[in-house]
Amino acid sequence: MAIFLAVGDGGGPAGRRALTADEANRLAITRFLNYQATGRAVTITVPGTAGELVVTASVDYRAKRGYGVVHGSGRDTSSDGLIAWSAGTVSVHPTADAPATAPASPPGSGWYSRPLETSGSSLDTSLAIALGLGSDRPDNAELVRQNGAAWLGKARLHGHRVDIMTGPDARAKAGSSGTVRYWLGPDGTMYRMRAEVASESRPVTVDFDTQGYVPVRPVPGVTPAR
Repeated sequence: MAIFLAVGDGGGPAGRRALTADEANRLAITRFLNYQATGRAVTITVPGTAGELVVTASVDYRAKRGYGVVHGSGRDTSSDGLIAWSAGTVSVHPTADAPATAPASPPGSGWYSRPLETSGSSLDTSLAIALGLGSDRPDNAELVRQNGAAWLGKARLHGHRVDIMTGPDARAKAGSSGTVRYWLGPDGTMYRMRAEVASESRPVTVDFDTQGYVPVRPVPGVTPAR
């Protein structure tokens, strides 16, 4: 949970202003740091009218694929099971009594694959957003400042001191349709990302380092579409 140190009248962080040069540099390298790390452990909270889906996973930002387990929260368990995805494919493995975390090696059978939907599915949009939070090069810090990125406030998140920022150029890169907020540490490490999506009234949230990172192995028999 984030504890905001400054809160405005609208319930969000107060003090919105343009980024300093240091803040712009941190925002410019945050996705590159994910790529440099090879992968990160994430928890993706997916909004929905029938209740949330929570995906506990690892994302490999170099191989551009993710793997984990999905559970319903405040809804039935019909969507529970293992899940793997790439930029173009989602594979699901329905699992009764799905574990809290996915096994290190994906099962050899029982997978159902389909194309990742580019619109109309909050789950697929959330998976695409999570996959887009890594880049093989830093962004241009000066362009980040010129394009209206802003500092919103300070907070503590999962024991880390963070600055909350918006980044306008992240919308297209992450696949979201509205405001994107980042919770970044002093070195630019990303600890949370929250994005508005067209299909839902509530945002998608990606939290990092919520469990240990497990290297992402390919799903047997599935050739990811790109």
